[in-house]
Amino acid sequence: MATTTLTSRSKLVQAEIRRLTLESSAKSPPFRDFCEFGFRSHCRSNKCTKVHFIHITMPYTDATLGDCSYLNTCHRIREGCKYLHYEIDPAENLIHDLEYKHPVPEFAEVQPAQWLECDVRKMDLTRLGTNYSVIMMDPPWDIHMQLPYGTMTDDEMKSLAIGSLQETHGGGFLFLWVTGRAMELARQCLDIWGYRRVDEIVWIKTNQLQRIIRTGRTGHWLNHGKEHCIVAVKGNPGVYNPGIDSDVIVAEVRDTSRKPDEIYNLIERLCPGGKKLEVFGRRHNTRPGWLTLGNQLGGSLITDPELKERLYGGTTSSG
Repeated sequence: MATTTLTSRSKLVQAEIRRLTLESSAKSPPFRDFCEFGFRSHCRSNKCTKVHFIHITMPYTDATLGDCSYLNTCHRIREGCKYLHYEIDPAENLIHDLEYKHPVPEFAEVQPAQWLECDVRKMDLTRLGTNYSVIMMDPPWDIHMQLPYGTMTDDEMKSLAIGSLQETHGGGFLFLWVTGRAMELARQCLDIWGYRRVDEIVWIKTNQLQRIIRTGRTGHWLNHGKEHCIVAVKGNPGVYNPGIDSDVIVAEVRDTSRKPDEIYNLIERLCPGGKKLEVFGRRHNTRPGWLTLGNQLGGSLITDPELKERLYGGTTSSG
């Protein structure tokens, strides 16, 4: 009887997620694709309704050099980069918002966003509790390249007590971002932590002009135009909604190492409600329903009384 009730509830949740997603899409502004000619002056139709670009022209711009490899992710657009850069033509009256906002049904009260600034390598993760339905990690893997942030050794990654965070409620899901040589190391970590790989999400990276990235900042033998997110499970998670989303995300790159927001909506549709934890996050990663750990958060904010007691033993955290 209990199994039948759980199955019926799961089907209702899936139906509600699909309804809300379709309803949101219907209410959204009409989708506008990017014009294949790029500029309105190059477009063959005076009535073209697609989106066009204009050049960002600075005193030091040298058009003969062609496009900057990094386009709008270049750190020197207004600080001396001589290559060509672009922006959406203001005449389009378009807000190019990369935040993905499909609603997610709230079947349980969602906690406010919480974050804890810490050195994950030294953090006693068992103090966070054992009942997280979802964990997402974007580790600073040592991929044997010069990176603009500190990395962790292979042994430091393997020694993290990630599995202890999902001991109750039958286990949970782990979304683990990997790239380069970290793909093999990640599989070793999964074995050590007590997880089994069940799926994989691929993020196809596009640039500002909506073309596949061909000169990314990572890659040795080949330039990387994609990243992988391994989906793994520990135990037998109880309530989840399979078959709703695709395993491919096509999204524009932004800040260094920043992942597409679509991943959060995918996770919420797969596992609505429940406690969620992001490890190695930054301030832009914080969001309702999630606890974010990292050493670049600019402070801590813990509101859950039980978690606050485990972390501080009755003392208050600093904001």
